[in-house]
Amino acid sequence: MTFDQTHWISRQQKRPLPTFYYHEHFQEMLDFVMRHYSHVLLPAHVSFVDGFRKLSRNAQCLYVRLVNRKGCLFARTRVRYEELGDSRPLLRELQRAGWVEPPEKRDFRDVLGFLTRAQIYDVVLARIAGVSRSMKKAELITFVHEHIQPGDFMAALDTSGILVQRRADAVRYLLFLYFGRIRDSLTQFTMRDLGLVRTQALQENYEPRFADREEALEHYFFASRLKAADSVPVGELAELEAEMRDWPEPNFSGSAGLRDSLATKLGGIAERAGQVETAMAFYRAGESAECSERLVRLLLAAGERDAARKHLQRCLDDPRNDEEWLFARDLYELKFNKKRTTSLTDALRAAEKIDIDESKSGNPERAVAEHFESVGMQAYRTENVLWRTLFGLLFWEELFAGDDAKLHSPFELTPATLMQGSFYDDNSERIETKLAALEKPGAIKLKILKTYTEYYGTPNGIFRWRQPHDDALFALLEHADHDALSAVLRRMCQDYANSRYGYPDLLVIDTDGVRFVEVKTAGDQLRRNQLLRLEQLRNDGFRADVAMVRWVLDPQQAYVVVDVETTGGRGDEHRVTEIGAVKVRDGEVIDRFQTLLNPQRSIPPNITRLTGISPAMVEQAPLFADIAEKLAAFMQGAIFVAHNVEFDYGFIAAEFRRIGQPFRYPRLCTCASMRRLYPGHRSYSLASLCRAYDIPLPRHHRALCDAEAAAELLLLINEKRQAMTG
Repeated sequence: MTFDQTHWISRQQKRPLPTFYYHEHFQEMLDFVMRHYSHVLLPAHVSFVDGFRKLSRNAQCLYVRLVNRKGCLFARTRVRYEELGDSRPLLRELQRAGWVEPPEKRDFRDVLGFLTRAQIYDVVLARIAGVSRSMKKAELITFVHEHIQPGDFMAALDTSGILVQRRADAVRYLLFLYFGRIRDSLTQFTMRDLGLVRTQALQENYEPRFADREEALEHYFFASRLKAADSVPVGELAELEAEMRDWPEPNFSGSAGLRDSLATKLGGIAERAGQVETAMAFYRAGESAECSERLVRLLLAAGERDAARKHLQRCLDDPRNDEEWLFARDLYELKFNKKRTTSLTDALRAAEKIDIDESKSGNPERAVAEHFESVGMQAYRTENVLWRTLFGLLFWEELFAGDDAKLHSPFELTPATLMQGSFYDDNSERIETKLAALEKPGAIKLKILKTYTEYYGTPNGIFRWRQPHDDALFALLEHADHDALSAVLRRMCQDYANSRYGYPDLLVIDTDGVRFVEVKTAGDQLRRNQLLRLEQLRNDGFRADVAMVRWVLDPQQAYVVVDVETTGGRGDEHRVTEIGAVKVRDGEVIDRFQTLLNPQRSIPPNITRLTGISPAMVEQAPLFADIAEKLAAFMQGAIFVAHNVEFDYGFIAAEFRRIGQPFRYPRLCTCASMRRLYPGHRSYSLASLCRAYDIPLPRHHRALCDAEAAAELLLLINEKRQAMTG
């Protein structure tokens, strides 16, 4: 975030930042790290902090400004900050103390990225005559790498106007200790002060994320290389493969996870570049299910079936995790036992088939929930939110409120014990007591309501405070088997990092109790972690399966085709002047709705010329609030249809919001549907399509006329859909 962006946001938020806010942020970070992480600092890091504090205040401010800039190189003449005055003496102070200095041979790669195309050409032409000036910068950089030695290039370059921010790695390490991830600036602090990022205050109840220096340095090693891999050139893969042999052997689960992510990312880059052997080397360095799967698939593609079989057998005999075992089981059966389908495909084929009108295809999960409700069941959209909300509320005291509840920093909203995987061991007796209490759902619901009331809105990294999920949570507590519920929550306590995602879309309550449903449609894939979660839920004692939606046309489904005329093009600034609506069922128009509206604001002359609706015409027209109830009754149970539906739907929804009423209907766009089902037209505007299909449009840009024309397009769309579905 630049200085100008920061102050623009500050003005928008009406929270002025102090002039030297960035210096305060840096000092806050240093003080926190020195207080909580002195045990993991190297002498170079202590020297950094001591040296920084010896600088003059303005020199400190300038260095922090440089830290917050993108990249480590900058032009002397571009270092200008109004609040610091003349920067030249400050740069001299920083240079004398070794905080900035001219670039050297070791900065060659960064310098190439920093220089303009013209500046690089000046150096190249000074050494190699006749070089074409048509090369783009990226091509020119490649040319330099291939034809000029770094030392020769730097010797020919005038570096007097360039400086390099030194000790960048020390800053990055200190920020890593604070945030637990690689960051190159203090933007999070600024966002916090502007009210855009929420932090948790536990009155200094913080716990270092790393117990000792070895753990911290090991995590930093892999995290920094993982960050750098985002922009690694393909030409450096061989060099990185050689360096991989010197990677430290991870001794901690967190650093092992970072190592696996790094191996996966580098393997993917090499694989996409066609460097198969290099890709396999990277995948062998990782221990994740993804690394194992990619390695096996590359071995099979290379014809190395014995090596692939051996690796799969190891995954089956000694799996590192459930997902690895699941992939190995599937692939072994496919490749060596001649099974035709994977368990993922089998689960989809065995899924319950549910026929739903295709007009609801924009939100299949909601459509399936409505289907279950239509046959007398309770259905809630839940996914991961249900389990994480229940987990967070049930164990709030242990996670956030007790003396042992600690975070790693004010920005870290997930409790330290969850991050470290020690939550269950640290609280096993209290956890088991609460799990046993699930036998009495009434008492648990009261306890959760008390927690909800007392701590509502408190920032946390587990769930969001959202009222609509209370019904689903209480339905689960009331109808779920105690042992099954305890099994899921116990697993989350023991391994939260690997148990917080992948849960099915819906919670359904039927005559047999609780059922979880993963919703899929034609062409969807069932992810392996979703299948794993379904199997875990079944093993815990729940019914959990897949529902496959088949989109069909329901002749009795009502559609309301809507068109609105407005005072302008944006719903947050403009208002509706006219609504026209046509209700369609079973291929016939069965009702109409039309009204002018007083928009309570002026109608621009150009809008009057377009629509023919003048201020005088709407002066005595009803307000939207006067017709809202009638419009809602007209819409009841229907699909909202319009040509460019988001425009019309957005304006109607905005009008309902202004009077404090909800407006939520499934949508269908005749423009998008015509593009998909009737391709080949040069224009898909309403007027163009009406001309193409001989649909009357006598008063274009009057609401009812346009709605009736769009209704004719809907009939064409449904005819084609009916033909396609048989």
